[in-house]
Amino acid sequence: MAKQQENEYNDDSIRTLEWIDHMRLRPGMYIGKLGDGSTQDDGVYVLLKEVIDNSIDEYVMGNGKAIDITIQDHTVQVRDYGRGIPLGKVIDCVSKMNTGAKYDSKVFKKSVGLNGVGTKAVNALSSYFRIQSIREGQTKMAEFEKGIIKKDHKLQSCNLENGTITTFVADDAIFGHYKFIYDYIEKRLWNYAYLNTGLTINFNGKKFLSKNGLFDLLTNTLATDQPLYPIIHLKGEDIEIAMTHTTEYGEDYYSYVNGQYTTQGGTHLSAFREAIVKTVREFYKKDFDAGDIRQSIMAAVSVKVVEPVFESQTKTKLGSVTMEPNGATVRNFINDFVKTELDNYLHKHPEAAQELQKKILQSERERKDLEGIQKLARERAKKANLHNKKLRDCKVHYNTNKDERLESTLFITEGDSASGSITVARSVITQAVFSLKGKPLNCFGLTKKIVYENEEFNLLQSALNIEDGLENLRYNNIVVATDADVDGMHIRLLLLTFFLQFFPDLVKNGHVYILQTPLFRVRNKKETIYCYSDDERKKAMEKLGAKPEITRFKGLGEISPDEFKQFIGKDIRLDPVMLDHEASVKDLLTFYMGKNTPERQDFIIENLRIEEDVA
Repeated sequence: MAKQQENEYNDDSIRTLEWIDHMRLRPGMYIGKLGDGSTQDDGVYVLLKEVIDNSIDEYVMGNGKAIDITIQDHTVQVRDYGRGIPLGKVIDCVSKMNTGAKYDSKVFKKSVGLNGVGTKAVNALSSYFRIQSIREGQTKMAEFEKGIIKKDHKLQSCNLENGTITTFVADDAIFGHYKFIYDYIEKRLWNYAYLNTGLTINFNGKKFLSKNGLFDLLTNTLATDQPLYPIIHLKGEDIEIAMTHTTEYGEDYYSYVNGQYTTQGGTHLSAFREAIVKTVREFYKKDFDAGDIRQSIMAAVSVKVVEPVFESQTKTKLGSVTMEPNGATVRNFINDFVKTELDNYLHKHPEAAQELQKKILQSERERKDLEGIQKLARERAKKANLHNKKLRDCKVHYNTNKDERLESTLFITEGDSASGSITVARSVITQAVFSLKGKPLNCFGLTKKIVYENEEFNLLQSALNIEDGLENLRYNNIVVATDADVDGMHIRLLLLTFFLQFFPDLVKNGHVYILQTPLFRVRNKKETIYCYSDDERKKAMEKLGAKPEITRFKGLGEISPDEFKQFIGKDIRLDPVMLDHEASVKDLLTFYMGKNTPERQDFIIENLRIEEDVA
């Protein structure tokens, strides 16, 4: 009877939360997933983005030519030189819901932040938050803790330049032991620079500035890899595109709306992909296969629209919108622009048109060569999927609209013992496991035919759902989970070779990670500490004192499922696999996986070290 009363649904069950409490209780509704800073869509980067977006909007409206950003430990400061928040509304703008200037499209015509939530979320989710506005020789400042005002500074005179200074420390009660990976931040800042030519962004002493917009983006992304023809760079009112073809497999796109990097694409990217195919077919007067036209393309598209409709608060995918003032859909607008401008370019540059046609015909030949084996491989994969012991799938996938989609993860493990522990410990909602038989094939220098001929590669491709590109990728995080020994490192290298050789976009778009697992367990009767390095082991020994018990984990299979839960749950440690923008994929693979070159021999000799035995 008591149990029935406990679960009773009545007036007392209904609660009304203040906006701060709601944001702190359900932060995912406002910033996507929380994370610890290991992945580029984790919450701490969204907080930073929300603050920077406001400064970018000021620049777009013609106010201020620089933004200064510093991060020291966990303290973030963003300073712009725009108009500054109106001094009488400084507190309201960061602490009252549905308050802001962006409801007035005359003031912010093509802004990213439209609903007045951004800085309020940063305020609510920060253990410390300070806002300062400077306008015409006067300044107003306020300080908050967890969204609650702690100090309202009086209006003062000053001789600083106009603008806004926002300082915050993300609350570790919400984000845990988080970290900032500067490579992620710098990548984002370069995107801001490419989309706002002439804007200077200073970050911890580094300068980010672009003169040629999306042309610079592709140039820097290609680095030492040469495009097959010079980058085509086309600009119009409210649209800019850049494109070329490379020797890599797949399609590589960067899409933006009002300066926001839409990692999930949307209507503007779909329209652009369709427009390329349509224009090329009409130019060459041949009904080329769409896949052959887009194979190996590298392109960027940026559009500016009034009141964009995004599919989530984190603004990673554009919904259906119309362009002003003519009311055309984004699809029609992009189609018309590409049809006119790209067609004109190809007529004026016959050498580029010739190279493009050669690439399309080469892709057509490769596709036809693969058709027979693809059919067999698909039939094999379909049969295997019915009783595939390699893949233990999860319930929520990245290519769905579920709330947990960003957390969808595939662990790639070696051997049955490791996959057994992870399978038992994992979350069946968002974590899947793919088990390798042993060491995968070294596919360096091989053609894509091997992806279909090799059963393991074919099943992995099928599990990820990436045969036709990343549009329907099933897992946001692809985590290589191997032992931290020589064999485990070799398997990592072989898997990374597979991804970089045939699906480089997976790495470039930040989907691939290495799982960190503890090397040691140090414990006494009262406490257990898991250590990921020798330094951590020494500190744990000092803390526990009096000769604690030390276990050295030699492989993932030695870690019990109960223990594993702690290493793949909220405290998971992931090392992102990132490419230096100056590195050539081809050169990297040749160095590490090619024939035993003198360069690699010299590198090994110079970096050889002997590990001491653990006491």
